[in-house]
Amino acid sequence: MSEWRAERNKKARARLERCLTDLFPKAVLAHALRQPFVPPTQRRAVESYWRHHPLRADRLARALAAESGSPDGWAWRLGTDKASGLALSFRMPPTPFREAPYVKGPGHCCICGQPVYRLGWHCDLWQDGKPNRNATWHACCVVAWQLWTAPTEHLKILKRRQEHRCRTTGKRLLKTSEVDHRTPLFSVWADRRDRPWPELLGYWGTPNLQVINRSAHVEKCSQEAGQRARRRALSDEDPHALDQSVDAA
Repeated sequence: MSEWRAERNKKARARLERCLTDLFPKAVLAHALRQPFVPPTQRRAVESYWRHHPLRADRLARALAAESGSPDGWAWRLGTDKASGLALSFRMPPTPFREAPYVKGPGHCCICGQPVYRLGWHCDLWQDGKPNRNATWHACCVVAWQLWTAPTEHLKILKRRQEHRCRTTGKRLLKTSEVDHRTPLFSVWADRRDRPWPELLGYWGTPNLQVINRSAHVEKCSQEAGQRARRRALSDEDPHALDQSVDAA
């Protein structure tokens, strides 16, 4: 370690410890003190913790969404412009608490709908019953959203989770391996969009993410393209036939 970094970490640690209380999460503190560059504030320590644990953030965000449940009257719909607050593509996860009729406002997470407490934490460690009125995201939900919308950015962690084995062939993952949704998102939109909202999030999270070798991914995409073409042809010939095929599935 260079003298400059050692001095910098010494000052950062002193600044962090000055504002610590016994209620600060021990796991987050231990993580912060292990970093090459120690975060100087509690908030940065929390952000660093979740950034280094995206799979854990994903599980927690979906669990918090399950606590909230789907708002009454909500249904997964797509919008035509950003002003509507609706996703413009089925490739984006549904987020009812970002839609105008269901927004809970400051102090509640716009992703899972649960209260946001100090430092973007998801539970009231301080036991004062006061959500942070300046926050609309949990720190864990920020990282979970990044995983759901850009899973390729977490390729290294997902490969480690699979012990570097291709999920479809069982062979060792190559450098050209890619992240794939086991159940394609077009199929989620076409056949599963009426399922409960917290369950839908699993199709963007780790239960539906896999890393496969590029050759296997190309073959899978080809099969899925054929499925989509057959669905379109069936819909063009008989609009009611598609509904019947979905019910059969």
